[in-house]
Amino acid sequence: MSGNSIWMVRAGRGGAFVDDFIEQGLVSIGFDSAGRVEPGTVREQIESTMAAAHPDESKRTITVWAAQVKRYYDEIKVGDEIATYDPNQRLYYLGKILSDVEYREDPVRRVRRVEWTKKVPRDALQDSTRNTLGAISTLFLIKQDAARDMHSAAIPISAEPVEPKLSPPVKPKGETKARLEEAIEKSAEFIEDRIAALDWDEMQELVSEILKAMGYRTRVSPKGADRGVDVFASPDGLGLQEPRIFVEVKHRPGTQIGAQSIRAFLGGRQPGDRCLYVSTGGFSKDARYEAERSSVPITLITLPDLRRLLIEHYDRIGPNGTALVPLERVYWPA
Repeated sequence: MSGNSIWMVRAGRGGAFVDDFIEQGLVSIGFDSAGRVEPGTVREQIESTMAAAHPDESKRTITVWAAQVKRYYDEIKVGDEIATYDPNQRLYYLGKILSDVEYREDPVRRVRRVEWTKKVPRDALQDSTRNTLGAISTLFLIKQDAARDMHSAAIPISAEPVEPKLSPPVKPKGETKARLEEAIEKSAEFIEDRIAALDWDEMQELVSEILKAMGYRTRVSPKGADRGVDVFASPDGLGLQEPRIFVEVKHRPGTQIGAQSIRAFLGGRQPGDRCLYVSTGGFSKDARYEAERSSVPITLITLPDLRRLLIEHYDRIGPNGTALVPLERVYWPA
């Protein structure tokens, strides 16, 4: 390990095992699905074991997990400096690795013994250091600049922390703002990936659930010939009250809808009708022109549009809809 860098090993979700780490003088990582890992085990073998235990996980996720396990065994050495975090007390603990990995058959597995000597109040660290320590990985290497900041703010483990003088909160800027924008962009991409992975009938259900969340009553056409209407929505669900909303759903990622499809869908619509055309493959320029000049009001919905509608109305979407695209709310300082 280079210079004054420090290994970070998180103590489970929300610091669940931090007391065990400090009181018993150890660190560990979970990943139970990797099983017992012997010295010299190749990463591909770990991946295979974990993939068998998690058949629904993506290959990328399995690769990341296996790399964490492999790194914990191979790259951390006796004598290296180690850190962990207690989110309840907002304290980082610093220590030194005393042993290689010992496998245990209890909740705290893959143990390395540690001599814990110091602690660091998170509020005593620079903003740039706190940003660096925000990584979500179970195991990562704290770079030298952040490590030096931690060393300068460290106090003996038995000492009472001195309450730091905090500067007033500031709006995100520079690197912090860039990280926020990147997180938002990635979140949008991941949600769209999840929507695009739905089957065609699930896509119809999702559109129906969004319309319900917007206050309409809906009816999804049964499988088979639907004469151009996949979902029907109206205030009363019977079409006796306006607006009567006719929805066509085309779930063909990578395939644009053309003008002829728009004309065919609009054929036969009556005064008072409103139309939505949902296409996960987008629309051609001619299709957009056809929609703009139509005498029947029609809105074209692309995959990004569908994602925005889903997020906007997610709090009111029922369990059938949230089961199709499960999401968690994440807050970031504004």
